[in-house]
Order: sequence, then structure tokens, then C-alpha cells
Amino acid sequence: MGETIRHGNYEKILFCTDFSENADRAFVFAVNTAVRNAGCELHLLHVIPEPPAQFWKGYIYEVDEDVDARAKREIDAKLAETYRPRVPAGVKLVIAMRIGEAGHRILEYAEETDMDLIIVGRQGAGAVGKILFGNVTERVVRKAGCPVLVIPPLLK
Repeated sequence: MGETIRHGNYEKILFCTDFSENADRAFVFAVNTAVRNAGCELHLLHVIPEPPAQFWKGYIYEVDEDVDARAKREIDAKLAETYRPRVPAGVKLVIAMRIGEAGHRILEYAEETDMDLIIVGRQGAGAVGKILFGNVTERVVRKAGCPVLVIPPLLK
């Protein structure tokens, strides 16, 4: 990863979202970076933690429907509704979803798709934010094979 960058241009940018307010803030940075890099692909990735995914299988969906396919359609629709309208016409958009531990899945996706840059939003300093996303951000920063841009939350 990263070896494909020529003259400082990014060809593939990975934006990771948990649909939080700060993820929306980080999305602005992702779009602006993609726009400044002509021909760049912008990948949007959402990772569903395994326990909720298992919960959905058992309690929310009908037994006769393919649960994973339905969950994927619903997440893809949410990604498309939340972000696609905000991506300029000249930017190629790729939407992806994975199930599992977020840090691991983000790193796995970045490696599989040969990303040049990962952009993530960091949650606040609160305990819940640190547990849910702080540890994910830390893991991605430590283990990514490409640069990682971490967007902090706005101070209130």
C-alpha cells in the first residue's frame, strides 16, 4: 500500500463511518481530499460489530429471508442516503460493508483494496467513545500500511 502514490496524489481513499456526528465531519475531509486528487476513488466503509449482527439474525428478521443480504441492503441504503448525495460527480464512489471487529475489518479492507489513505473520525474523550471508536482508531493508526488521517471532534 502507498507505493502507488505518484507526485503526492492519492488514487484510493478509504473513509470509515459509524454514522456519528464526527464521522460526518471526517467525511467532509474525505470528499475534499478526493476532489483534490483527480481520478481518485473514494471508498465508504461501515463495519457492523459481530454481536449486533448476531442479534439481528435471531430477533429482527424473518427466518425465511437471507439475513445477511437484508442487513447489507439496509446498510448500503443508509450509506447511499447519508453520503452519496454529497459526493461530487467527478469522484468515483465505492460503498462497502463488513461484519466483525471494526479495527480488524478496516485494516483488512484497506489492504485488500490497496488504499493510499484512510480517513477516520475520532470520538470524544468519554469512556464510551474511547471503547467504541477510540480503540479502533488507535489500532488503525498503529497497524495501517498507508497514511491515516484522524479527524478530532469539534470542541464545544
